Amino acid sequence: MRLLIIEDDAATADYLAKGFSEEGLVVDVARNGKDGLFLALNEPFDVIVTDRMLPGPDGLAILRALRASGIATPVLMLTALGEVDRKVEGLEAGADDYLAKPFAFAELRARVRALARRPAAQAEPTELAVGDLRMDLLRRVVTRGAREVELLPTEFRLLEYMLRHPGQVLTRTMLLEKVWDFSFDPTTNVVDVHVSRLRRKLEAGGEAPMIRTVRGAGYMLSAPAPA
Repeated sequence: MRLLIIEDDAATADYLAKGFSEEGLVVDVARNGKDGLFLALNEPFDVIVTDRMLPGPDGLAILRALRASGIATPVLMLTALGEVDRKVEGLEAGADDYLAKPFAFAELRARVRALARRPAAQAEPTELAVGDLRMDLLRRVVTRGAREVELLPTEFRLLEYMLRHPGQVLTRTMLLEKVWDFSFDPTTNVVDVHVSRLRRKLEAGGEAPMIRTVRGAGYMLSAPAPA
């Protein structure tokens, strides 16, 4: 069994590595988010244990990057943050388990072994598509028919969220929370501005509209009606 530990505290990382190695596990250690994400994306692991707070990408960002890349390796998140909303945030980002510091090694060991015994989860798709609009999540490429659509990072995240919820009315509040991590702000027009830009790019080749405004509610992405 191969385990990745992403932990910036040297004493904790060494303690965990020693403990799991003595249990017969093959252990890799990364001491920052950048190295941890690189290993997690490029090496096969049975379980990943990551701290929530890390230099570089934090544990939450690592989780989101893994799940967006279709990597379903079980992830247990360690944190000194015990608030319920923080735990929910981690679980919603794709964590399989959550353990607050300080913890007993015996409990962590039991949780890691339980995660390793779980049947492999079905990997998330690496491509999203609605009609002739396609998004390659691995290569970060969007195409409309044979035409490549150049998007800025925020536009890409906005379109990704819409492609994951085709045919659904997405309110401005939902988009602010899921794409920008903002709470509702009635004075901001950031959603409308980005949706307008995204529309222009998706229709730049003369294609039929795919994003429509639902008056008083929000926006909906769907395949164009047949001509």
